[in-house]
Amino acid sequence: MPQEDFAAAEASESLTNGNEELEVTDEELDAIADTAIGALQDILKHFDIGEVTIDEYEGDEGELILDITGSDLAVLIGRHGKTLDALQFLVSAITVRKIGYRYPVVVDVEGYKGRQREKLENIARSKADYAVNRGHSVSLRPMSPYERRIVHIALRDDERVYTESEGEGPSRHIVIFPAEG
Repeated sequence: MPQEDFAAAEASESLTNGNEELEVTDEELDAIADTAIGALQDILKHFDIGEVTIDEYEGDEGELILDITGSDLAVLIGRHGKTLDALQFLVSAITVRKIGYRYPVVVDVEGYKGRQREKLENIARSKADYAVNRGHSVSLRPMSPYERRIVHIALRDDERVYTESEGEGPSRHIVIFPAEG
């Protein structure tokens, strides 16, 4: 598995810092959440969006999800979710710097990423079926690291196919290969 794709296989509360695994206690998770929420609140002060609520919960893959709700939050999502991706990158970078290790933090706006995740999972399954039926690989459109992770996770238990990320920078994409045999 390429090193860039290790995030696709990473799961739950077991984290890597170099080669050692870190177990996260409830107290450490609370500190991570407080740090991430603080960073997010500091950034949101620079937007003219009024009062917002930030709900925190644990995702299916052990990630910390911060979901922002309020009125007129489209500016936080941006075109094709680009502003939201940048916001998530900033919050994650600040959190990593303050706590000293990487813990997956997802910033969402009123469930936007949840809806996008469902669409990506459906596309992944459909393209996996296509790859198996046609007997050859299928390349998906370029995606952000977060989107690629969703596709890898969606297909990791499908024994008919395997996935790899290819390309560099903004043209990095996933290729779905039919499994041999």
